[in-house]
This record gives sequence, C-alpha cells and structure tokens, in this order.
Amino acid sequence: MLHLRIPGPTPIPPRVQQAMNQPMIGHRSKECSALIHNTSKRLRLIFGTKQNPLIIASSGTAALEAAVINTLSPSDEALVVVTGVFGDRFAKIIQKYGFTLHRLDIEWGKACDPDQLRAALTKHPNVKAVFFTYCETSTGVLNPIQKLSEIVHQHSDALVIVDGVSCLGAVPCEMDAWGIDIMVTGSQKALMLPPGLAFVAVSERAWHAIEQNSTPRFYLDLISYRDKLAQDTTPFTAAVSLLYGLSESLKMIEEEGLEQVIQRHEQMKTMTRAAIRALGLKLMTSDEDAAPTVTSIYGGQDKWNPDELRQELANIQVIVAGGQQHLKGKIFRIGHMGYCYPLDICTIISALEYALQKIGVPIELGSGIKAAQEVWKGV
Repeated sequence: MLHLRIPGPTPIPPRVQQAMNQPMIGHRSKECSALIHNTSKRLRLIFGTKQNPLIIASSGTAALEAAVINTLSPSDEALVVVTGVFGDRFAKIIQKYGFTLHRLDIEWGKACDPDQLRAALTKHPNVKAVFFTYCETSTGVLNPIQKLSEIVHQHSDALVIVDGVSCLGAVPCEMDAWGIDIMVTGSQKALMLPPGLAFVAVSERAWHAIEQNSTPRFYLDLISYRDKLAQDTTPFTAAVSLLYGLSESLKMIEEEGLEQVIQRHEQMKTMTRAAIRALGLKLMTSDEDAAPTVTSIYGGQDKWNPDELRQELANIQVIVAGGQQHLKGKIFRIGHMGYCYPLDICTIISALEYALQKIGVPIELGSGIKAAQEVWKGV
C-alpha cells in the first residue's frame, strides 16, 4: 500500500473515489447545473464568504494567473510578498504579462512580518494589488494573512489577493471579515480531490476593479464564470466527475465540522514537529510560522542527504517531498493535510525512524513515535 505524504496531490478518500465513478452526465444538463449550484454554495464555508466561489476546470496556477490578469492593467503596479516558490510564481506571472512588479522578498522559512509589509507599502504607495501566499508549500510557512490584510487596508487602497491553494479547507479563512478581495485554492490539497479544479472567490470591491480592467483574457475571464454561475453553469466544459467528488469531499468536511477539521490539522502539525524534535532533526520554520498542512525538515548537511532518505522511504512505499529551487537536496517535506489523521502521522514517523537508521543516522527507534503519541493523547 502506497503512503502518499507529499503536500499535494493528497490521498483520495474511498468514498470520494466512488462518487467520481458515477456515470457521466451532460455538462449542460439539469443534473450538472444542480451539482454546480450546490457545490459553489457549500464552498462558501471553506472561504468564509457570502460570495459564491467560481469553479474552474484547471490547476491552481491557472487560478493564480486569473487573479493577476483580471485585476491588473498594463500601467498598474503590483506588490508580491515572496516567502518561497509559490510567492515567486505569483511574481513570475505578473512579470510575464509586463505589469510593474515590486517584490518583498522574505527569508525562506519565515513568515512575512507586518512591519516588513508596512515598509514596502510606504515605499510603493501606488500599488493596485498586493499578492500573498497563505501557506507557502515549499517551506512549510503559514503567513498571518489576517494581520497582513489589515496592514494593506490601513496603508493603501490596493486589492488583497491570496493564494490559498495548499491550506484552504484545513486552516481558518474568513475572507469577508479579513478584507480579502480574491482568494483562490485548488482541488488536490486539503479538499481531498485529484488535481483539475480551481476555486476563486471574489469580493464586491474586486468585482468593480475587474469590470473596469481592460487586460485581454478568454478562458480565464472571471466575469464569464460569474455570469455563467448565476445560471448554474460554467462558460466551458465542466469537470463533471470532479464535481461529484467535490460534493462528497465537502460532505465529509461538513460531517466532521470545519472547526474540528482545522483542529485536526493543528494536532497533526504539532505531532509531527514534536516527533522531528525528538529525533534530533532540524525544523525549517518556527512554531509560530509553521503551517498545519506541511512540515519542512533540514537534512544532515554533509552527514546525510534528504534525497537518500526519501529514496529509502520510497523503498517501503512511503512518499515524502523534497526541496524546490535552491532547497533541492537540503530539505524534505511531509504533507499532512486532507485525508490524513493522527494515526497516519504515527505511521509516517515510524517509517521515518526506520529509514533514518537505514541510512546511518544515529537516532533512537521509538523516540519520535513516543513524542507524537504524547501530543496525540494530550500529555
């Protein structure tokens, strides 16, 4: 049995797989319209908004691109807070389209401090939008989006646009209350689905900006998705099987309760971090900055290579992620989101102990498991 513990795609619950196996229906049928209507309204809980989230047949990156090209015009300035690979991706999209880009680069492994953002806004007072990554998958950082959004609104009229791909459905999100103008996420993370769906929620303020924006777009024109959603359909072919799966994954979240889902992810984060510390390994992020959905751990520098560890884990059917860009060969990452529970954390820690000993790292078998279990039982 394969144990997939990367930060996406994440494991699919059997009942979600079964839901996706239903016979195909027409994407313009009444049945599909009912599915689109129903799932969009139920997604509002995940986003914390009264707006109906748009459903796009695409990857999460397409939704990031949509957020850029629907809000920015050629003469506009944008500020991107870069805390890792995916903040950098937002910057690359903006740069590719020729908009004026200002970067606020934060040391990888740390969250953006509100004072850093305040200084950047003072330096660039004319920005049209500020782009954030809620959970930076490449480092395991969770940025304090609520506080950062407050800073933007205190010091500018810029739109607040957030990539929530690797955490929505596992962390608190009160889009309306926090003043977020566009929030995007994807299907293959905490929502427990295969890749292929992106979701975009848009504030009234952002809709006004989008309606005034003349940047050409076709497939990613959010106005067309909004107008078609009002008719309970999509402008282009809907990913019908994924919609069946989405309905079932939302049902699972509703049955457990979103607050309990969020608490479960916090518990799994704490279990993982306690185990890593007990094994004498070095965490990349502080407890304050750590994401509940993915944990990044340094390798042993010259003593042992995290890629060697990953291969040893793969030999026993346990898959964890490596580092990206300049972190390749320096860290490994354990995903713990979506269809993942405390017992799964015990399994991955047990496998990690085994693999560490196999590659000659001097750890005590059982020490990580003991630390994780103590968190689990509330010691």
